Amino acid sequence: MWRRAATTATAAVSGALGRRPCPLMSYSAGAGKSNSVSSVVNSMLLRSLKEHYTEVSKMTPPPKVNPPSPFIVMKGSIDTDGPVLRRTFNDEEITIYVTRLATILPGGVGDDDGTDDDINQLFLHVSVWKPQQDVSLHFLCGLYPDALGIHSVSMRPKAEPEASYLIVAPSKYGGPVFEELSEKVRDGLHSYIEERGINESLFPFLQAWLYVKDHRNLVRWFKSVGTFISKEKSLKTSSSS
Repeated sequence: MWRRAATTATAAVSGALGRRPCPLMSYSAGAGKSNSVSSVVNSMLLRSLKEHYTEVSKMTPPPKVNPPSPFIVMKGSIDTDGPVLRRTFNDEEITIYVTRLATILPGGVGDDDGTDDDINQLFLHVSVWKPQQDVSLHFLCGLYPDALGIHSVSMRPKAEPEASYLIVAPSKYGGPVFEELSEKVRDGLHSYIEERGINESLFPFLQAWLYVKDHRNLVRWFKSVGTFISKEKSLKTSSSS
């Protein structure tokens, strides 16, 4: 629809350039035609945005899924880039951030057909905090419906629970390549997070949570872009009157 709108605008402009208006009226006629073309483009774009907004708004959300106990959902996490889940383990505090693989690697990965498999590959950022320490133990993990694997382990500056994981960079040395560690160390680190409930049982909730978050963001995007174009259209109409 947007491409068709651009094509229509180009044809209209070409037609305007092909005519020879009277010299005294050249500027005003050209300006009027330009405003007319812009109005057509805006109207077509707004109609298309409204159609898609209505369609997306009617999408049926997935069944509600609760996180495995004792994890709790962070308040307001659906509208932020902060942690999604939180729990305590002895004297430790554990937070989990999640994103899709397609978000980490723009353009898609794996199959070229753009299937829904991307949402079956999640990235977890798991932070383990201890009292009176200014750093946290950070795990970057790949989560699948039937498995969880560790990609890296690093020490990071301790941040507020609501902070975005994208803001907190690794502290100094980011840790060795995980696959280069001995099997014994790798198994020990997997057992460490497994004991804290970090496993494939998190997948159903996090998959549903990401679907709801993506849906909200999409609805918000159509609405905000439409509002912006609509205000632009109103300003042009008032200035030409």
